[in-house]
Amino acid sequence: MKTSKNTPPGSARSEKSTLEERFFLSGPGRRLAELIRAGRIFLEFLRGFRKLHFVGPCVTVFGSARFSEDHVYYQLARQVGSQLAEAGFTVMTGGGPGIMEAANRGAQEAGGFSIGCSIELSEEQERNRYLDQWVDFNHFFVRKVMLVKYSYAFVVLPGGFGTMDEIFETLTLVQTEKILDLPVVVMGAEYWAEMIDFVSHTMVREGTISPEDAARWIITDSPEEAISTIVKAANTRFHLNLKPRWILGESGRTRKRAPKESGTEP
Repeated sequence: MKTSKNTPPGSARSEKSTLEERFFLSGPGRRLAELIRAGRIFLEFLRGFRKLHFVGPCVTVFGSARFSEDHVYYQLARQVGSQLAEAGFTVMTGGGPGIMEAANRGAQEAGGFSIGCSIELSEEQERNRYLDQWVDFNHFFVRKVMLVKYSYAFVVLPGGFGTMDEIFETLTLVQTEKILDLPVVVMGAEYWAEMIDFVSHTMVREGTISPEDAARWIITDSPEEAISTIVKAANTRFHLNLKPRWILGESGRTRKRAPKESGTEP
């Protein structure tokens, strides 16, 4: 297993990254500085494209970085990651701890491929150790493009502001047909109950979304049902027979591990 070298929260590198994005989003700057930033953002996109082009058909798992290993949602995410890998998907997450770690861990334990798109933050975000390949990003919006671009489905487990941002941005992209009608599976029904009720009743009643929009997600706490839905959609809607053509030095998916025995540690 390839182990990731973490950039500790609060490090000089993560502080610099946070300040860079803060300045970028603080209104117009000097034109030369804006041009230089645009170039850096382009290179950040290019680095993501090169790293992720041949990782295989992905499913992105969203969720909180704050759940510990003994939490029920961590264990649920671990099951989901394992079953996605067994179904032949690469498991992609934000690369951090909590739900993200659990999904990556489950994928590795099942012999699958595990990817992380991590973000440089001044606190909390630290790359987990269950990643076969990862890309570090400075800008949230670049990272979110990568998490969507390479995925054939999305699984949303309990989380905070970041997770809610990810789920609603994904649903908006589906609603506005900016991406295909990809499955969005919401797990942890009790946790999300008030949000689901607000979307399904209040927003529909007030006419801010249509009844069809409120049905764009699949709500289940069953990993089996979630993976079955995703596999069915992938088989009926999308072509997954990818043939690599290396042009920009991209790294491909080259191996498959033997599954780890249940309960063993890497």
